[in-house]
Amino acid sequence: MRDRVTRIVLATLFVALLAAPPIYKRVLLARRTIPSSTSGPVLARYGLQFTEAAKASGIQFTHRAPTLDAKLGHIMEQVASMGAAVSVVDYDRDGWQDIYVVNSGEDTRNALYRNLGNGTFRDVAAETGLADLNAAGTGVCMGAVWGDYDNDGYEDVFVYKWGRPELFRNEGGARFTRVTEEVGLPEWANINSAVWLDFDKDGKLDLFAGGYYAESVNLWRLKSTKIMPESFEYASNGGRKYLFHNLGGRRFEEVSGKLGIQSRRWTLAAVAADLRGTGYPDIFVANDYGMSEFYVNEGGKRFREAGRETGVGYVPKSGMNAAVGDVLNQGRFSIYVSNISEEGVLIQGNNLWMPQAGGVSGKVRYENTANAMGVELGGWSFGAQFGDLNNDGYLDLYLTNGNLSLDRKRSYWYDYSMVAGGNKAIISDAANWPALNGRSLSGYQQKSVWINDGQGHFNEVAQMAGVTDRYDGRAVALADFSNRGVLDAAVASQRAPLLLYKNTVAPANRWIEFALEGSRSNRSAIGAQVRVFWNGEEQVQEVSGGSGFSSQNQRRLHFGLGRAESIDRVEIRWPSGMRQTITAPVLDQIHQLKEPSK
Repeated sequence: MRDRVTRIVLATLFVALLAAPPIYKRVLLARRTIPSSTSGPVLARYGLQFTEAAKASGIQFTHRAPTLDAKLGHIMEQVASMGAAVSVVDYDRDGWQDIYVVNSGEDTRNALYRNLGNGTFRDVAAETGLADLNAAGTGVCMGAVWGDYDNDGYEDVFVYKWGRPELFRNEGGARFTRVTEEVGLPEWANINSAVWLDFDKDGKLDLFAGGYYAESVNLWRLKSTKIMPESFEYASNGGRKYLFHNLGGRRFEEVSGKLGIQSRRWTLAAVAADLRGTGYPDIFVANDYGMSEFYVNEGGKRFREAGRETGVGYVPKSGMNAAVGDVLNQGRFSIYVSNISEEGVLIQGNNLWMPQAGGVSGKVRYENTANAMGVELGGWSFGAQFGDLNNDGYLDLYLTNGNLSLDRKRSYWYDYSMVAGGNKAIISDAANWPALNGRSLSGYQQKSVWINDGQGHFNEVAQMAGVTDRYDGRAVALADFSNRGVLDAAVASQRAPLLLYKNTVAPANRWIEFALEGSRSNRSAIGAQVRVFWNGEEQVQEVSGGSGFSSQNQRRLHFGLGRAESIDRVEIRWPSGMRQTITAPVLDQIHQLKEPSK
């Protein structure tokens, strides 16, 4: 009851603020302003500098949004505000990281930018068969994740859509063959997130996908306008979650219900990782209009939702990102979830779920440390990724944001609050939502690049570091595109150009990278953990099958080492359970490692 009263009071204050004279708005906004970065050359002080170089690198791609059923015309920009996505892969195994970016307009083309190894890229999507995936009547793309599902050594790609999901088999890095029906995917599903994982450790990649709108909804041919969430806090009328078990022989079986995953929350992001030290990947899901979910993997035989038990599932927010990282070099993963923060209007705050010390194997509980560590306020936050951006030995955080950048002088927030405060019947019917009429909703926002100081706090340096765009950011993927031991950022924004921020790092900081290939494990080595020990530090990373919002980082694991002169040892736990130790590996190199057969 107390929580309900609190929400009513906050909603009343929210409406009063929007109706207040401008002078009072300015005062209240100023009290919540995100602190600006300290002065001084960012490369010298923080060890990095970004330069946007997409066009100079041969990348010319602009995302287009879909045009849905005319019944949604009054809120079209809001309903069609997602779809910009980016993933990184070395699809042809030439040692250089390539970029796949999807489009969302009907009859638009996706792009596969092949890294030519000389600082430039060339779009090969048309010649490889990955361009024309937005044909009228088939839905439009929302994102893509890469994984070698048939263990032939080449990364295949699952393209998820509002519409017909697609799987393409990689034919030796030369072209892609569509195998959607062959593998047993559904005919229609409004999917907004997917990750590859080997949940039962049988050496074959499985696939998790999370729905947003219910799969019965065709956004181009609406039978009813009652397609919206039934609540802004506890909506459970969204799309289903899918878990495709790899049977081998290039076939999948959908087993979500059988294995305990039955939620219909509005999924926007998911990440799979061994979060409890059991050797099996758990699944963390960030949901819009509700609470996050934590699916505990019980020995590869069943999943159990344990959000409340772990502490991550008791506050409903607008979850849009899920990424994991060992932010304090403690050998344990924290989870970063992005939400909405509009200064003076709505402060949900992002979450940095930190595992509490003293847990035993198989048990974990989290505490939200986002505010204390300085990564709570990021605007209307979407995609965020962990990566050591300055090679100082600590994971940093790159976040992109902004919802609808339309008329700068007019805001939709007041009307948005009115529908949010309605009952189930009002909220769930799109016909009841007030018309946008070209107004902005948290647009033109400054991005965030938070640098980890290694002492429990992050400093925001985006503007100083050269990240100055104010597009409506959606997805970010980190990768070492030049093979020089530096993480760059590819950023996809809604109805805006694809950006490539090339990074310059202080040369004194050392690094090491590991490109893993499974043998008994899945060939992509997704789920493999690498622990690096140096100068009294320990950091763990896990090969991921997708993270963030509609994105996927490079498969290779990148470790910054500060000014270390050597590494004590590297411990690898392969998905099969095999353990391998490497002593004193050479620094400033990319190490290609194949899982030992014995």
